[in-house]
Amino acid sequence: MFKTLLLVIAVAAGGLALYPQWRAAHQAPPQLTVRYKAGSPATAAVAQPWLEVVNTSQKRVLLSDVAIRYYFTGDGASSYAFNCVQAAVGCSNIAGETVALADPTTTADRYLQISFTTGAGSLAPGAKSGAIGLQLYRPDGRKPDQLDDRSFNAADTTFQASRTVTAYLRGAHVWGDEPAGHADAAARGSSVLRPRPAHPRGIVFDDFHYSGPDDPALHAHGWLVRTSPGGPGIHDTWSAAGVSFPAEKTAVGGQVLQLRASTDGTKASTRQAEVQSSGTNFLTGTYAARIYFNDKPTSGRNGDHVNESFYTISPDNSRYSELDNEYMPNGGWGAPGPKLDTTSWYSADAGDRVTHKLVSSLQGWHTMVITAVHGVATYSVDGHKLFSSGGKYFPRQNMSINFNTWFVDLPFTGPRAWDMRVNWFYYNADRAQSLADVQKAVNDLYDSGTHYVNTVPKH
Repeated sequence: MFKTLLLVIAVAAGGLALYPQWRAAHQAPPQLTVRYKAGSPATAAVAQPWLEVVNTSQKRVLLSDVAIRYYFTGDGASSYAFNCVQAAVGCSNIAGETVALADPTTTADRYLQISFTTGAGSLAPGAKSGAIGLQLYRPDGRKPDQLDDRSFNAADTTFQASRTVTAYLRGAHVWGDEPAGHADAAARGSSVLRPRPAHPRGIVFDDFHYSGPDDPALHAHGWLVRTSPGGPGIHDTWSAAGVSFPAEKTAVGGQVLQLRASTDGTKASTRQAEVQSSGTNFLTGTYAARIYFNDKPTSGRNGDHVNESFYTISPDNSRYSELDNEYMPNGGWGAPGPKLDTTSWYSADAGDRVTHKLVSSLQGWHTMVITAVHGVATYSVDGHKLFSSGGKYFPRQNMSINFNTWFVDLPFTGPRAWDMRVNWFYYNADRAQSLADVQKAVNDLYDSGTHYVNTVPKH
């Protein structure tokens, strides 16, 4: 009996000794896997990481419970920005931010964190999120150096599982290898990894985080840079050269859309700038934009009859619709400035319109709001109502959104350039909103890390 007891103890001891080896060989699969591919070479103007989440667990996973971190080095830049170019779950359901690490390493001193709204849905066991195409860039226009970026791998030209990109599920680290010394990175992250609600139906928001006029995300998000001929202003002088997205300390989010009109007084040298929407039906509801108007040129002599505009316009003359905000610091068409013309049109061909003139300087940042509901269009600046129009002057068909800077005429020679800046654009298709309502909605979008959203139904 004593020998038998010794045998049992020996077997038990042997079993305990072997358990660590058995456990190492039989680990449960990770709950998530992140796949990565490089969309650009190391020396490209922008980094283009493509990511994909795979549910490798045995349970359904809500994407709103997931966050992904892509690690890189800042190369001495004061800031980085990102945008979503393409996503199977919709870029409107992607939020993100760039965050500096408290304990940097030689290959990672910051990360791009991507999260999802509840509108992104869920993944069944074994399912994939589909490709998520991102752009990471420097607003100062300089190229990032990706060679020393922890998560970058030029060899991954097709999707591969990447352990240098980490994933978190309900705040818990479930995939990838965090930089040395960052085992508690989830807890110390820039924000609590919490589910983000789906965006309301019928809104559009954009804070113009783009790398340039040729950024594919700009077109994917429904914006066109005008290069076509025609007016207004000096005909056939529309150019992408005047469209840029510089860093701006006075802008919420730190970046703006800049529209520059430049000339030396001749048509041949004149360049006007315009960005307009495409693909989305804008009609009734609330239109708002935060705009920086200039009373003086950025360079050169003052005195131009320049027009800094934010307006909506329809493509069809048979049911013509147009709602205008046109700021002219030096006036135009025989009227002195500074003035803001707010105008509702019925017929451009017949010149049939109603208009209101605000004679005042608008130098600096202002929030412009137009509401068009229940047959009445109302214009306001910084919450102060200017005027309303109705009847036949109410919009009758879908319109596009337009921002532009252009010259009414060319009164003198000599080089000069004028800039208008746009911080953000917001639209709510369902109702009229006050300035306070608009500002709250925009603040909530910024707080959630949202750069772009479009939930207006497509017809």
